[in-house]
This record gives sequence, C-alpha cells and structure tokens, in this order.
Amino acid sequence: MTYVPPPPRLYKRRSRSLLLSLLGFAFAAGMVMFVGGAAIAGVVLWYYAKDLPDYDRLARYEPPVMTRIHASDGSLIAEYARERRIFVPLNTVPKLVIGAFLSAEDKNFWTHGGVDFTGIARAVLAAAKGGRLTGASTITQQVAKNFLLTNERSFERKIKEAILAVRIEHTFSKERILELYLNEIFLGLGSYGVAAASLNYFGKELKDLTVAEAAYLASLPKAPNNYHPFKHEQAALIRRNWVIGQMLANGYITQEQHDEAIAAPLGVNLRPFGAHIFAAEFFAEDVRRLLISMYGEEGLYAGGLSVRTTLDPVFQAYAKEALTEGLVAFDRERGWRGPVRKIDLAAEEWGAQLGRMEAWSDIDPWRLGVVLDVAKDKASVGLQPYKLASGAIETDRVTGILPASGASWAGAKKKGLGKIVEPGDVVYLKPIKDKEGQYELMQVPEVEGALTVMDPHTGRVLALVGGFSFAASQFDRASQARRQPGSSFKPFVYAAALDNGYTPSSVILDAPFELKQTGSQEVWKPENYSGKYYGPSTLRTGIEFSRNLMTVRLAQDIGMPLVAEYARRFGVYDDMLPVLSMALGAGETTLLRLATGYCSFANGGRQVTATLIDRIQDRNGRTVWRHDDRECTGCEAADWAGQPEPELPDDRRQIIDPHTAYQITSMMEGVVQRGTATVLKDLDVPIAGKTGTTNDEKDAWFVGFTPDLVVGAYVGFDTPKPMGKGATGGHLAAPIVRSFLERALAGKAAVPFRIPPGLKLVRINRRTGARASSGDPDSILEAFKPDTDPPEPFALVGPETTGTGSWGTTQSGGSSGGLF
Repeated sequence: MTYVPPPPRLYKRRSRSLLLSLLGFAFAAGMVMFVGGAAIAGVVLWYYAKDLPDYDRLARYEPPVMTRIHASDGSLIAEYARERRIFVPLNTVPKLVIGAFLSAEDKNFWTHGGVDFTGIARAVLAAAKGGRLTGASTITQQVAKNFLLTNERSFERKIKEAILAVRIEHTFSKERILELYLNEIFLGLGSYGVAAASLNYFGKELKDLTVAEAAYLASLPKAPNNYHPFKHEQAALIRRNWVIGQMLANGYITQEQHDEAIAAPLGVNLRPFGAHIFAAEFFAEDVRRLLISMYGEEGLYAGGLSVRTTLDPVFQAYAKEALTEGLVAFDRERGWRGPVRKIDLAAEEWGAQLGRMEAWSDIDPWRLGVVLDVAKDKASVGLQPYKLASGAIETDRVTGILPASGASWAGAKKKGLGKIVEPGDVVYLKPIKDKEGQYELMQVPEVEGALTVMDPHTGRVLALVGGFSFAASQFDRASQARRQPGSSFKPFVYAAALDNGYTPSSVILDAPFELKQTGSQEVWKPENYSGKYYGPSTLRTGIEFSRNLMTVRLAQDIGMPLVAEYARRFGVYDDMLPVLSMALGAGETTLLRLATGYCSFANGGRQVTATLIDRIQDRNGRTVWRHDDRECTGCEAADWAGQPEPELPDDRRQIIDPHTAYQITSMMEGVVQRGTATVLKDLDVPIAGKTGTTNDEKDAWFVGFTPDLVVGAYVGFDTPKPMGKGATGGHLAAPIVRSFLERALAGKAAVPFRIPPGLKLVRINRRTGARASSGDPDSILEAFKPDTDPPEPFALVGPETTGTGSWGTTQSGGSSGGLF
C-alpha cells in the first residue's frame, strides 16, 4: 500500500495540536516539579533552620577587646588580650578602608539581601566538579559564620549560614552588620578587627592608612597566613594589587591613586607586643597581676579596660639607668668573669652564628658582639645582626673597635687586651659616648637589685625597676622580694620614741648590751657595725651613724609592742614579731612597702597607700575604679561667680605627730650631711634618708627622700649570700639613689622640707644635746615640740647595759638584724 500524506492543512493542524499537547504537558510537569521542588526546599530550610542559634544576641554582643595600659602622660605601656582587638564604631572608620574591604569581599553589600545566589551557584558547581565548597560568602554570611557558627567546611554549614544571613539582614541595619564585621574579622598576627590590624601591621591609626595599606589589610580576611608580609611577600603583593584594582573598578579611588598604590611596597612595620615604654616591663607586669586580682583573667584579656597608671616615663628611664649603673659598678669591682660563650669563626660566618643567639631585649644600648681579632691595644668586634620580623637575620654586618681603655676595668691595660678576650669570644658591648664605632666591654652583673620612686603625698609609684633585666628574670625585687631591711627600719623605732616623750637631743648609752633569752641559756649580744662603743650619744647621733646598741636600748625602753604597732601603721609589716632584733630590721619586707612607710615622714605624718594605678575605665569609657576616690563638692560649677575655690578633703590618716615627722626627717638629713650616706651630700638639695645593711652584708638598702619624692634602692643576690666586706647600704644602694636624683632634680630649684607650725628650732650641740655656746663648731638647729626643751648634758635615758626578755619566748628572734 502506498502511503499518502495528509493534505498540508491537516498536517499543520496535527502538528500544532501535538505542540500544544507537549507544551501543556511540560507546563504541568514544570508545575509539579516547581511545587515539589518548593516543598523539598521548604523541608530542607525547615530542617536546617530549626536548630539555628539565636541571632538576636548580635544586638547584645560585646566583642572581646584588649586591655590597654597607659602611663600618667597617656603614652602606651602595654596591651593584654587573647584576641588583639580595638573596637571602633563604623562612623570612625574611613571610607577608604570600608571601600577596600567591600571591594575585596562583597562589592554588592549595600544592595543584596544577605545572600549572593549567583555566587552560591558558582561555588556549588565548582564543588560538583571535584573542587572545595568555598567562596561566595557575603559579608553578612561571614558575620553569621564568625559570630554564630563554626568554621566547618560543609554544605550544611553553608545552608545555615545563608538562612542566618537573610534573617540578620531583616533584623539589623547594613551599617551595624558592617560594623560587626570590621571589628570581628581575623587579620593575622593576633589581630582581630581593622583597628588592631592597622596598629599591628603599620603602627598607624585607621585614619592614617594609605590606599596600599588599606588594600593590604583588605586582602587578609580569606587567608591571612597565605599573605604573610614576610613569609609570602610576593603572594601578598599580588593579592593587594588585585584589591587595589577592584577599588578602582568600584569607584573608591582614582586612577592616579591606583597607580601610586600599585607601585608602593608592602611597607609592613610590625609593632612590638611587649612593653612600649623602655624599661617599664616590671611595672607593667605588676599592673597586670593587680588587674587579674581585681577583674580576673577574663576581665583583663577581654574586658577592654583602659588603665591610666602612675608611671612617669622620664623617671622610669632614669631609674633604669641608675640601677643598671649601680649593679654594673659593684659587679666590676669583682673582676672579669669571661665571655658569654665562644663560637668557631672558621666553622660558619660569624653574623649568622650571632644572629641565632638570644639576647635580652631590655638592656639597650648593650648588644652582643664577637671578637674577630685582637691587637695590642684594640680588638675588632662584630655586632649581632638584628632579627627581622620575618625571622630572618639582617644581612648587613656592623663591626667596631674595642679599645683597651674600654676594657680597663677588666685589667686590659695591666694584663694586655689579649689576656682578657680572644677571637671567637662572644661578649656584651656598649657604644662609647662621643666615639663613633668604639665600644666598651660589658658584663651582666650577678648581683640583683631594685629601685622604686614614689610621690609621698599620694602614694603614687612614679617609677619601678625590679631587676637588671625583665627578659632574664621576671621576678620583681621591688614588690615581690621579701628581705631584711636592716638599719633602714630604725627610723620607725625612733619615730615611735619621738611620739612618746623623747626628743632628738635625748641621750642613750652606746655600750655593750646583753640579753638572756627567755627559756634559753643563750645570750643575745648585738654589736655596732664598727665593733666599737661610743658612750652616751643623742638620738640624732644614733640615727646618723646607725648605732645598733642605742637602737636596741631605745626599743627596749619604749617597748617592742609599741614598735610593732608603728611598723603596722607605716605599712612596713602587717604583724611584726615584738622581739628586740626586729628593731634592727631582722624581719622581712619589700622595698615597695619600706618606701611607702618613708612617704609618711616626707608628707608630715600622714598614711598613704602605694598605688600603680590612677584610674580604670571600662570599654565604654566609664570610670570603674580610681585611687583618689574623694568627692569634690563644687568642682562642677557652670561658671565662676566669685565663689571660693573648692577644696578636696584630706582623708589621709594622721599616723604620727606632724612635729615628729619633721624631727625624724631632720635627723635623717643628718644621715646625708654627716652620717652613712654622705655620697648624696654634694647634690646640694635637701635630702633625708637612711641606709641599711644586714648581717654578713647580704642585703644593702637606702631610702632617701626630698619634700616631694621618695626613692628606695635595694641590692643583693636572689639567693642571699654575703656580698663582701664593705658592701653596705651607703656604698651600694645610696649611690644608686644619688644617680637617680641627680637626673630627676637637674634644673629644678631646691625646696626645703616643710616645717609644721608650732615647732621650735633651738641651737644645740649635736654631740651632747645641750644648748650650744656661742661659736660651737658642733652646733646645729634642732627641732623641738612645744613645751619641750633641750635636756641637760648626758642625761641618760633607758636601761644601762643589760636587760631581760618580757615579750615572747625569744627576745633576739634569732638574728642581730641590721648593722649599718
């Protein structure tokens, strides 16, 4: 049968009918698939949305913020944080920085609803082809991930991230979302948020960043370690330049700015994370421990506290220099101990070997060096190259000369320089002032010490150095080391006596003293440092020349319970054992507590509390603690209408008579003028103070003060041992205080100690205590309280030669305490 095709019109009708049927079927199938797909999508969204975290907590979010410690002048001392973050409101972030991050991370941020569906599709297709599921996250999605989810790479997390992003967009403004992002994002090197990263990478505030610098920071969120400025510098440059190109394309910068930024180097200058003020490490560590005790570790490392301390940066530098000089001078008297170590100059280039050695960072300008060759009167030395931020060693090599005169203290002139050092010796070197390229041989002292400087009127600690090097040992000898103060405790005994009937002219017998200890056959026999006895002497003489036997008799007469009470008032001891040896400083205390006690002598007898902190503010700028908590009524007047100037109440407790405070101060001026601390005499300013040395010269002390400064110094080994005959407070500690005061008082007018009203100044003979005759070479003006007069010559006060114990079971406490 032959096939006969239908007529053309019929064919067309059937074709049209078939097409319509197919379209109808496709539409129906599409509707079914759409409804089914929507249902499936709804189920998926419901499944992943049911356990999502509460995104409303973003409204209550307070990010962990670093705590910053500032000196009294506002300069930064240190920062403490687990996440180095400085929170900044969005309105303080420059448009340039915002533009850089939007160009790098989410150029459509202002227009999308939280999710970039095109980007997600690209990411899914890439994953389907065997790649990783990555990219396509908007800034809002990153906020959702960083704040509410984990960093797990999975399809499930992406779905949750997208759901949360849409919800966040409906709840928060774009500005709030961007603010959260810019303050939370991790940018490497411990930096969280753009403000911290700007400081850590470039040492700049956000407003000072260049286009190139802003672009580099914006290149970091995806993978900070992949664009490390030193380890992966080329990759960092490529990524940064791409961001710069995007900034141009998005209209944030001009072509000229683009070209200039592309040509710029990375210019990263990493900021140090330790103490930012030279030599303030011990002070900063003391503040850190104090803040932990007040607010806990979480409050310190995440609370965003702003702490204004009492530190005076200038005084701190002076204190460091003075202590270092004193310790080095004592150490040099003991001779040269040899090099730090030796290296083989033939085995490897000397700079590479030196560069790998650890050198303490806080003993600048000292540097490690190696002796390259030695001639008769000089040696060639190479200095340790600096370590770069990348960890690499500086390629430039610096050499210099060690002249024989720079090692004369080690015996170079007498023995010859070749007997002191030889090639390969690694030693410490210090530049010789005004001699370019020449260095002095240095030696790290074995002995340790501390220095503290205080304002006697407030208790504010203006400077504190707890040892030769914080990098070598973080043990703070000013606030943590408990040592016997020796004779530097005696002023508190004499103050108790002056407060209870004695005068500076009262006479005490300086003669042998024996005390049979209760319940024991042992006899305690304290001695003067000189081993001699001087007969009847005034209290002034007892202080000026640190007479032990006079002090013991005085303490026995007034009673050790009274001495213990005065020690507690002054804050030197909390609960001192009331035995006679304690009058000679046999108990243990710290330099900071001792110096705080001396503040009351300088300020007229008022009690102060040592403080390292003036004020603490929380992350919102509210003051939450301050040392001076007095309220000033009338200080906030809108204007002046002739009213008197408001006065702050003086709430300091009066712990001794102001007249007594001046009397003991005057007596301690004699310590400097004629006694055991004459090394300070030539400063020609009013200075009072007292030396202290313990048995076998294990500890040396001096606390000195002017009307407005108290300075205390301590020298001794960390493991107590004798420092040698003559290693007294006057020989070791007093010169350190002198060195500080010489710097601190330079160019300042001398201010006399303030004499309280009612005190009488009477000319007496300082040896006998009687009124002085005309032209007496030993006459001085002595201070007497109202209704008191100089005593008759040689009127003995107190027990004569022996005594018996009446407090506790052991009058001596097992030690003869202070000596000189």
